[in-house]
Formats: sequence, structure tokens, C-alpha cells
Amino acid sequence: MKSSGLPIGDAATRFSLPTHVLRHWEDAGLLAPARDGGGRRRYSDDDLVRIAVILRSKAAGMSLDQIRVLLDDQAPERHRVLEAHLADLAERVAEMERSRLMTEHALRCQAHDITACPRFREIVTGVVAGTRRWPTDLADPSTPSRGIRLP
Repeated sequence: MKSSGLPIGDAATRFSLPTHVLRHWEDAGLLAPARDGGGRRRYSDDDLVRIAVILRSKAAGMSLDQIRVLLDDQAPERHRVLEAHLADLAERVAEMERSRLMTEHALRCQAHDITACPRFREIVTGVVAGTRRWPTDLADPSTPSRGIRLP
């Protein structure tokens, strides 16, 4: 890479992004690429690292506001934002685990339609009535034909 940096098209191509995304992130205060004599954006190695961090953070579910705080070494609320994001990730992981276990149960269940499965239906009835939450241990590997263990 030349010391003058990459033009916007090359930087965008490197990350498989349309150029308007980089312009939007600049407008949002996430990027501040240097400009050449003609006013064209030039992306340095540091800018490319920031783009990679933005993409990874977005993939992790962070908002642009959260990412702005993450990238701001002077932001006093940085730890609060990151702790809240970790809590959100933990909840999303738990939700994904419940979904995975339900899918495993559906795969093993003898009822072709999971809504006809008596044990699954028992759990759903409680959830619908508001008397039960989705369990975190839906699958019981010792009973592959049933798959659901009630809490």
C-alpha cells in the first residue's frame, strides 16, 4: 500500500462494501480518512483497522453509537457500553441455545409436526399462559424420542 493511503473504492473493495457505507460511517463519526490535494478520501492502515473493527462490532450486534464509544479512547462511558453489550450477547447466546435445543428436539421427536408433540406442547401451553418461561434445558439426550425435559 502506498504511504498516501487507499482511495475509497479500493478500501471498500477490500472489505466487500459499497463506498456509500464508508461515507456513512464517516458522517456518523466513525471514520476520518485523510484527504488528498483533490479532496479525495485516502484510507490509511489505521483507517482500515477501524473499518475491520466496525465490521466485527456490527457482526456482534453493536449499534453505530456503541461502536463510536468503543472507538473513542476518551469516552467515559466506554466500560458501561461494553458491559451492556456483553449482557446483551449473553442473552442472545442463551436464546440461540434455546433455539438449538428446540431444533434438536424437533429433529428427534416422533411427532412430525412439533406443535403436535405432547411434551413440547406442555411447555408452550405454559409459556402462552404466562405461567412458565422457555426452559434452558429443552433437550435431554438420554431420551432422544422425546427430547424435552421439563424444568
